[in-house]
Amino acid sequence: MTSTEQHLDLTPVEPPSSPSRSKRRSILVLVVLALAIAALLSQGLLHSLDYFKTVDEVFASRGAVGTSVIRLEGVVKPHTITRTSAGASFVLTGSGDHEVSVVAHGTPPQLFQANVPVVVVGHFVSATSDVFDGTQILVKHTASYIAQHPTRVKAPNGTTR
Repeated sequence: MTSTEQHLDLTPVEPPSSPSRSKRRSILVLVVLALAIAALLSQGLLHSLDYFKTVDEVFASRGAVGTSVIRLEGVVKPHTITRTSAGASFVLTGSGDHEVSVVAHGTPPQLFQANVPVVVVGHFVSATSDVFDGTQILVKHTASYIAQHPTRVKAPNGTTR
């Protein structure tokens, strides 16, 4: 045996992993990442949707609503609007005989009036109360509203649109 043969390492070496195994692993990682991103996006979108409950729906599930913050939709009952130093109080009606007294804080929107559908953000004063404490009033109307009532919608500078 020569001196060079004594220094050579002749132990078997593991062959490199096959391209198909490494490719499968990469595909698996990409699929897991895609599923994780899809789950995060769908949860984000679902939680960002902000639905409202109608007056009738609230009365049908009054116990479940309790005092949690919701968006309550109804029509402003005529002759019930009272302007207060804090905002306004009024009564919302549903399609049935149900009514909710609303005490809203803040300035009502310009289009707020009787017989107009509104959405009020807030909560019930107690779990059994019919008094709704509102923090924001949103007036609902269709896209054709401005065309039908051009002098009612005003720009911030006071001009009508």
